[in-house]
Amino acid sequence: MLATNTMSPLTQKLLDREELYSAHNYHPLPVMLTRGEGVFVWDIEGKRYYDFLSGYSAVNQGHCHPKIIASFIEQAQKLTLTSRAFHSDLLGEYAEFITKYFGYDKVLPMNTGVEAVETALKLARRWGYQVKGVESNKAKIIVCAENFHGRTLNVISFSTDPSAKNNFGPFMPGYEVIPYNDINALQLALQDKNVAGFLVEPIQGEAGVVVPDEGYLSKAAALCKEANVLFIADEIQTGLARTGKMLACDHENVHPDILILGKALSGGTMPVSAVLADDEIMLTIKPGEHGSTYGGNPLACKVAITALQVLKDEQMAENAEVLGAHLREQLVALNHPRISLVRGKGLLNAIVIDHPDKDAAWELCLQMKDNGLLVKPTHGDKIRFAPPLVITKAQIDECLDIISRSLQHLA
Repeated sequence: MLATNTMSPLTQKLLDREELYSAHNYHPLPVMLTRGEGVFVWDIEGKRYYDFLSGYSAVNQGHCHPKIIASFIEQAQKLTLTSRAFHSDLLGEYAEFITKYFGYDKVLPMNTGVEAVETALKLARRWGYQVKGVESNKAKIIVCAENFHGRTLNVISFSTDPSAKNNFGPFMPGYEVIPYNDINALQLALQDKNVAGFLVEPIQGEAGVVVPDEGYLSKAAALCKEANVLFIADEIQTGLARTGKMLACDHENVHPDILILGKALSGGTMPVSAVLADDEIMLTIKPGEHGSTYGGNPLACKVAITALQVLKDEQMAENAEVLGAHLREQLVALNHPRISLVRGKGLLNAIVIDHPDKDAAWELCLQMKDNGLLVKPTHGDKIRFAPPLVITKAQIDECLDIISRSLQHLA
């Protein structure tokens, strides 16, 4: 039985129903949402909250952005799916738009983020064999400890999170895990001639918004180029204006060999992901060797074009950069003894809670919920603050007041 001191009988009833019939693979905050607009969501009782998680950065453009919803409805009334057995008039338009937007020759459209990660890994292996000349079945991908790239069996094979791996083996070989933000470890690992790619999050989001040292990404990309290894950036959570640039890699002027996008690519309306690369990499995969029934469907194409256009038209990266700096500055200024660390970039931020009670961060999130702001802990003691990028300075300040008042209950 789920419980909170402010839960209504109706909310309790609906939570109990979900608990009874839905798999227990998540542990959500006890709130039952029914509507969203911009930076706000409302529960079934009509209470309004600031959304400071943004669907794990899938809702960068704000909930139900009118232009994105209009595109969604318009296309949904015309054609939603053809499969890739046939051409649709929107796939070429979308492919041209997104490749020019990010500066690549080709795009391979998928649906979920982890599907895009799997696609990038397949591309890297195929490139390794066909272009680099890696010996058959010896290709290796370097990854980082504390990574989060999804939860398929292959991807959890190189996770270092016990909760992702316990009793799910056997695991896929072909990966070497090195410490994150460690150039020396990368340089050593790259000496193996069988390495085809280096997969990295520019900022480790699920790990608690771990920002690497300045210069790490550019040095890593340069080392990969020198070793003839593909630099693969998982920008599913960090990309699309979230960190104050269109891509987090843009902070160091790094152009990944393979770019992985998802989440906000649809503005939170449907699963849309993409893998971008140049011809030397992308054209190693031939017809029948990879695909997806829904990948590149007309509805996804139309929505993604609009979602990307909205980011630029409304200068969301610029807003994230300015307001993110303000948010971090004010969080530090709170000088609360239980906040041991404030970190982030743009509007992807986190605080680390220092408290003997391992549930203190969860209890703080419950308190913030009661005060009108929704966040959720990650890895026990870390809380991410990642509101939609349409938020204003006045709204940030109102949220800071909520955070401050909620912290007063953290003894």
